[in-house]
Amino acid sequence: MKQAEGASAPASTVSGGGGAGDAAGRLAAAASAGAKGRGLPPVHLWNPPFCGDLDMEIRRDGTWFYLGTPIGRPALVRLFSTILKREGDAYFLVTPVEKVGIRVEDAPFVAVDAVIEGAGDSKGESAGESAGESAVITFETNVGDRVAAGPDTPIRVERDPATGEPAPYVMVRAGLEALIDRKTFYRLVEAGVRAERDGVEWFGLWSGGAFFPVIAAAELDG
Repeated sequence: MKQAEGASAPASTVSGGGGAGDAAGRLAAAASAGAKGRGLPPVHLWNPPFCGDLDMEIRRDGTWFYLGTPIGRPALVRLFSTILKREGDAYFLVTPVEKVGIRVEDAPFVAVDAVIEGAGDSKGESAGESAGESAVITFETNVGDRVAAGPDTPIRVERDPATGEPAPYVMVRAGLEALIDRKTFYRLVEAGVRAERDGVEWFGLWSGGAFFPVIAAAELDG
């Protein structure tokens, strides 16, 4: 991964004085150093001691907050996102020597766009073309990740039991999901098809050779 512009000395951007600011600064500096290499840091291999919680939160819309204030630099948010790790239902920022807890309101990322390949012609189409079994849906997140949905990076849709409102997600990496934003999900639904699973017909999406149910066809017809 190319080092983000202006990220060489991020500590002053997040320091608030005292231990919490120092911890955030050290984490930002470590992420910046890791960004000089290629690819994402191997956070799945890092198991440093837990150093406490940091007053940092990722809101449902993908905005990162530190000490109650939005982090306004996209390059810095990107750096932090590369050292994010999930363990069970908890989220941490980790380096080889330090691990701090942060809060995540829903999913840590937001999928802000998607492209369907294998639908229509071979050049790829914007989400909206009907997509069959050969389709590949590639998502882009708010922090610049690109992920093609498939068996190891599934799409799932939860429904609010009270309102029925769908909440769609796609796995990005290592247990870290992206909430698919409304505009992208609606465009994907336009590309949906019907398929049978375990004797039940579903309306859903194909990507990477896998079918991801969105809603039972009977409920959709009703």
